[in-house]
Amino acid sequence: MPRQKEESKVWFITGSSRGFGRIWTEAALKRGDKVAATARNRESIAELKAKYGDNVLTLDLDVTNPQQARTAVEQAFAHFGKLDIVLNNAGYSLVGTIEEGKPEEVRALYETNVIGPVSVIQAALPLLRKQGYGHIVGVSSNLGHVALPVIGYYCSSKWAFEAIHESLAAEIKPFGIHVTIIEPGAYATEFGSPQSIKFSEGLDVYTDFKAKFVDGLRTLERGDPNATPEALFAVVDAEQPPLRFILGSHGLPGMRAAYNERLAVWDAWADVSSAAQGQSK
Repeated sequence: MPRQKEESKVWFITGSSRGFGRIWTEAALKRGDKVAATARNRESIAELKAKYGDNVLTLDLDVTNPQQARTAVEQAFAHFGKLDIVLNNAGYSLVGTIEEGKPEEVRALYETNVIGPVSVIQAALPLLRKQGYGHIVGVSSNLGHVALPVIGYYCSSKWAFEAIHESLAAEIKPFGIHVTIIEPGAYATEFGSPQSIKFSEGLDVYTDFKAKFVDGLRTLERGDPNATPEALFAVVDAEQPPLRFILGSHGLPGMRAAYNERLAVWDAWADVSSAAQGQSK
């Protein structure tokens, strides 16, 4: 059915208990939208119900549980009668070199950062197709383009996240459903808290290298997360929202430099690359 022109939107947001998820949940509610707010522990967002009443539905959701993801999405749709925006925000970082990361740690990271969002998307798509519109928004990072040492596994989860959403955008465009990847830079959120970051067991050989890296992170200028809602609203309110949207002022210069360097290397090796094509058949 055609989308109805309405002032109020309905959001489904994962990871609503802290960081961007909490800020964006409250900002959407303050502007008069309705939100299905989810968290691993619903008690962590219980005060939203007292503050915003019927405009908010709080739900338990561990994104690593596909059945719980499906149930939460279906409950939200049944409660509000529609879903305009499905925002995957839940995630965490794993700190450790590539050699230090244990297979079980990497699997757990991907279960939350990659498979979890996919479970939410797969639960939402039949409903969005049925209503004939929708906007899937995924929170990635500028590290989805530029990988750093020591958090390489986290970066890799965002590269996978980016590829999945880019493919998804092409696949569901015919159904009138938009996709946007939000790519924040460094912000002063709780992302460094024990709930948002895990550490691999260290090897002595990397101790000095990691200490210097962490010291460098401490000096990063961090943005104010409370300054971000209006940018998010501009994206979700746009008639033709972008596939990728850089959040903050630091991301684009870094990405531009990284891609310029890649292009220079590819160009320098272009003759060798072309020779490997062989003769056309």
